[in-house]
Amino acid sequence: MKKYLLSPPHMSGEEQIYIEQAFKDNWIAPLGPNVVEFEKKIAEYNGVEDCLVTSSGTSAIHLALRLLGVTHGDTVFCSTFTFIASINPAIYLGAKPVFIDSDYETWGMCPKSLEKALQAAKNNGKLPKVIIVVHLYGQSAQIEDIISIASKYGIPVIEDAAEALGAEYNGKKLGTFGEFGIFSFNGNKIITTSGGGALIGKSKSAIQRARFLSSQAKEDKPYYYHKEIGYNYRLSNVLAGIGIAQMNVLDQRIAKKRDIFSTYKTYLGAITDISFMPENIRSYGNRWLTTLLFSKEIKDSSICILNERGIETRRLWKPLHTQPIFKNCQFYSATGDVSSILYKHGMCLPSGTMLTNEDISIIAREVMNCNVFFNRSVSK
Repeated sequence: MKKYLLSPPHMSGEEQIYIEQAFKDNWIAPLGPNVVEFEKKIAEYNGVEDCLVTSSGTSAIHLALRLLGVTHGDTVFCSTFTFIASINPAIYLGAKPVFIDSDYETWGMCPKSLEKALQAAKNNGKLPKVIIVVHLYGQSAQIEDIISIASKYGIPVIEDAAEALGAEYNGKKLGTFGEFGIFSFNGNKIITTSGGGALIGKSKSAIQRARFLSSQAKEDKPYYYHKEIGYNYRLSNVLAGIGIAQMNVLDQRIAKKRDIFSTYKTYLGAITDISFMPENIRSYGNRWLTTLLFSKEIKDSSICILNERGIETRRLWKPLHTQPIFKNCQFYSATGDVSSILYKHGMCLPSGTMLTNEDISIIAREVMNCNVFFNRSVSK
């Protein structure tokens, strides 16, 4: 039985050229020409002055928080509808998370919920140090509204664009609106280096500072000399070689992801019990994963049925404010816990860029035949 994975890596065929060059030159250890080239490509693609590639997207968030001075006892606001890696680095630094609900328009952070939380924090004399906004499934949150609200209160914004490399809002790349933007090159992302991430920002000097911290904060002396704590967060020269080749096909991957979404919508869009993740009129998503909502609540057993048929599916993110580890954390919503509704009704479909139209038709047919998702029998 053929298996349809959620988002498997898709190599361009040129990765081996850069890997072999690294081996030929013995640039196996971290740093080297591939790292320099990969950082240059990411910076140019996003229209920023500099970029730091890191060992993971999580480490890039950690560095951004460190640069913004987050420390023990601070508060960090974060989208609740996301993977735990979005907020974990704030916990590493001893900060306290406050979670902000989603809106139906983007599934990202709700500007009204953010304003409500900031006003409450101001009244309590404890504004957050940072706001972390997540761009979900390759789609933009209402980032301009969020930046505007954050600016009123003087709070810097980090864009967690781990899933949204190449996506835009009003023609501007995601990750370039806030003080810092981060990307992930995990194995399931739109492009991959097996594992890795990147940090970009408005200030070139800030990225240079992050580069220093990511290399164990070693001072520029002819011996090992340290005045502060740093981290081992650099991406290796070998993996950066994979990234160079992947960047060369990024726009092709985005076009394919968007085509996959359109094809799914052709097969499933007429079913009244299904709605797809919306795309804000001002945004252009990379459609990293095709995601949809059913009018009926999804059960774990329903996901298992498709998985047993060779179709890897996954529920949408379980909101962080509902996770046991964060049960005592504050949560703000202006409209009644939208994120939990999305979680209860939502599912991700296989979205790998090697899928054919025939593959998508097979997957769509299996979804339609799985009546546990529907309030009525569906046939097409």
